[in-house]
Amino acid sequence: MLPRNAATSRPTGKIARVTSRSPLPGRADAIPPQVLLLAAVGSVQFGSAFANKIFPTAGPGGVAFLRVLFTAVVLLAIARPSLRGRDRREIGTVVAYGLTLAGMNWSFYEALDRLPLGVAVTIEFTGPLTVAVAGSRRIIDGVWVALAAAGVVLLALRGGHAGVHLLGVLLALVAATCWGLYILLAKRVGTSFGALEALAIGMAVGTFLVLPAGIVDGGTTLLRPGVIAACLGVAMLSSLIPYTLELIALRRLTTAVFGLLMSLEPAVAALAGVIVLGQSLTAVLAVALVMVVVASVGATLTGRSVPGDVADARPPDP
Repeated sequence: MLPRNAATSRPTGKIARVTSRSPLPGRADAIPPQVLLLAAVGSVQFGSAFANKIFPTAGPGGVAFLRVLFTAVVLLAIARPSLRGRDRREIGTVVAYGLTLAGMNWSFYEALDRLPLGVAVTIEFTGPLTVAVAGSRRIIDGVWVALAAAGVVLLALRGGHAGVHLLGVLLALVAATCWGLYILLAKRVGTSFGALEALAIGMAVGTFLVLPAGIVDGGTTLLRPGVIAACLGVAMLSSLIPYTLELIALRRLTTAVFGLLMSLEPAVAALAGVIVLGQSLTAVLAVALVMVVVASVGATLTGRSVPGDVADARPPDP
């Protein structure tokens, strides 16, 4: 898929230094990068499926809060970022970046509470796809956007009998918008802070934004050991494990191959929904999913590279 929007497939700066120090990359180098990336995709989507199972206990806001909190704590410990010497513009940008991250995670979980997993991920993919072709005057890029939009409209109009509701669609579109904004902001903060430092600060900022929703939805339930352990597992599956696997895989993958493999996310999400949540995949849902995936693959194959870092445009997946 196109959300990475980069001319390079190799992580740079602090990310490269952190991954090179880790014992995992050396061992993982023996594994084909395509397998690592597919494992990352599976980790993200099955993590979302398991998050859904915690919603009845802690609510989507509570799960989102604990997931963002745990991810922030781990990243802050690894990156140890500093705001010293930063001007107001840089601080303002990284705060906006964090708010976008939090908004993306929160709205996605709220959508997931109202939609099948495959549907929520399919709609969310329209955000980075739109950013990828924004400003283009090529007819083919307009075709891909129109195809993806038609898939979302199909879900909104004909998906009611399969558990697709308008509020859920709107929340998924909010998540898609946040993902698109994330990509744009990531390029700016990555230049000033480095990708890993920016992500750590952004997650820390995002924790405060999601805190009220966490308190309202989860309350004292968030203090239960079982809920804490479950949300920690979700944070590992949905953020930390796939982010690490992607960074390792990116050292040996081209941007085009990376994008094509990531285009499988809606399909893997639908599979996770069937296996973990017992969700059904109707003909309407399948057709809409294929439309968005084809649009993403098409945009990847016909797109033109944009300067930037692939890793910077990849958020910790919701």
